Amino acid sequence: MEPDPWLFETKAIKKGFSNIAGIDEAGRGPLAGPVVSAAVILPFSFSVSDIKDSKKLTPKKRTYLYEKIYEYAVSIGIGIVDPIEIDRINILRASLLSMAISVENLKPQPDCLLIDGTFKISSDLPQVVIVKGDALSISISAASIVAKVTRDRLMERYHHDYPQFGFSRHKGYPTKVHKEAIRKFGCCPIHRRSFKGVG
Repeated sequence: MEPDPWLFETKAIKKGFSNIAGIDEAGRGPLAGPVVSAAVILPFSFSVSDIKDSKKLTPKKRTYLYEKIYEYAVSIGIGIVDPIEIDRINILRASLLSMAISVENLKPQPDCLLIDGTFKISSDLPQVVIVKGDALSISISAASIVAKVTRDRLMERYHHDYPQFGFSRHKGYPTKVHKEAIRKFGCCPIHRRSFKGVG
């Protein structure tokens, strides 16, 4: 039997919460580009199927669901932390910061947060951290899709500025092609210089 994708949202409702946001990030592992987080509040009437962890979806399906989420969501917030800040404070802290920014950008503000992973963020709001939350909570799954598509589009834009690195293909992740481009051309301004294989 499939697990209930609304399980954590339903638990929050039973505790008296009504605006429940799912939060996830994309881009912790790449050697280049920002880390991007999304916070999504879905209406309880949301009935679009196939909302799941963005990593389990094809790019075409992700884009379709991204558009559906934007069509029906109560609110969506985006948080972006650039490579300079990632190098300054480290990727974990940058990821948590991007999540906090995404929550701040929600209007209306949520009254409960469901966060993918094991770490809480800097916020006074009630928070539930869920390991593998992007596979267990529909709100976090929606956030993972929005974060992934948003970041991929940013990397495709960066590809036009730095075509020699092939960002449109690998989105900054440490592929063989990307590592060879770094060896050949050195770093560009969006590379994370604190990451192994870059600096």
